[in-house]
Amino acid sequence: MGIFEELQERQLIAQITNEQQVKDLINSGNARFYIGFDPTADSLHVGHFMALCLMKRLQMAGNKPIVLIGGGTGHIGDPSGRTDMRSMMTKEMIDHNCECFKKQMERFIEFGDDKAVMVNNADWLLNLNYIELLREVGACFSVNNMLRAECYKQRMEKGLSFLEFNYMIMQAYDFYYLNENYNCNLQFGGDDQWSNMLAGSDLIRRKTGKDAHSMTITLLMNSQGKKMGKTASGAVWLDKNKTSVYDFYQYWRNVEDDDVLKCIRMLTFLPLEEIKKMESWQGAELNKAKEILAYELTALVHGKEEAEIAQQSAKALFAGGGDDSNMPTTELNVDGDGILLIDVLVETKLCASRGEAKKLIQQGGVSVEEQKVSDLATKLTVDALKDGVKIKKGKKIYHKVILKK
Repeated sequence: MGIFEELQERQLIAQITNEQQVKDLINSGNARFYIGFDPTADSLHVGHFMALCLMKRLQMAGNKPIVLIGGGTGHIGDPSGRTDMRSMMTKEMIDHNCECFKKQMERFIEFGDDKAVMVNNADWLLNLNYIELLREVGACFSVNNMLRAECYKQRMEKGLSFLEFNYMIMQAYDFYYLNENYNCNLQFGGDDQWSNMLAGSDLIRRKTGKDAHSMTITLLMNSQGKKMGKTASGAVWLDKNKTSVYDFYQYWRNVEDDDVLKCIRMLTFLPLEEIKKMESWQGAELNKAKEILAYELTALVHGKEEAEIAQQSAKALFAGGGDDSNMPTTELNVDGDGILLIDVLVETKLCASRGEAKKLIQQGGVSVEEQKVSDLATKLTVDALKDGVKIKKGKKIYHKVILKK
């Protein structure tokens, strides 16, 4: 089985410009492909995870990755899949985020001579002459076709700024520039990027007469049709200072039964033969599959040692053990007669708001030291916090709070 067929078996391929040519390209190890990452935060998150795994798979098959950091397009913001305009970032913020991305990516991608390269589109986009761009690139774009693109349709009712309207042109120019300067012949992106990517392939054909191909990968959605990688407190980050190793492990350990095999198939590097054996698993066996998923992905992101610690800690807690040394912990500044449990749930990011915290308590979804709490007036005292207090959200999420010294 070639890498193309493996991507199909793992249900990763969504759309493709020329299937046979792309199949031949990547199966022969002759693809020099790029995936772009806009530096909108100082850490990659689960939304980037599939793209990183894809790059790793293709590199292992002999293909050459080009990691594109969007230091230039980050000044604009992509309207795809959004109903509002991104907040503008300063150059210093963008540069800092780019550096953070580089460090995290090195765990997945092997960089070096004749291996993977990392480029930043700020190096060419920020120096473009506007009139020259209009003449050389703008003439290749039909406004009518652009307005039919799904990424723009979503924003038309609320208002699409001219700044955002230019994003498709910038992304297309990236592919053209990489094709001319790095021999890039294939681009990958999320399924919501299809219109922008087609524009890039079309620009190269118009300007050079050469074929360049595009392929989108299936977005990771849960059984309710929502993008995976979100919690009540926000995104699941790959930086352990933003999402602890334990919380990262627990996120995957707690996926729905209907989603676990899909995640194993799309995200892990387990052999397909081994995954197929899991397709008949039911009941308690699905819990085993979730543990496999959580361990494999935590090991990929944080290393095997951290994954083993997280797994052991989770098992100890669920078995009623006393080892909470690796449990996510928040230190709180508290004095007087203590702090409301409602406020603790918000401070620890177990809940996104006080309203959500109240609702969770009223529904019986919170336990303090294994005792369910239903009284909204419940407080954690200073004396109790000195020794640390364990809070459980639902059946599986644990957190410890302790008085800040």
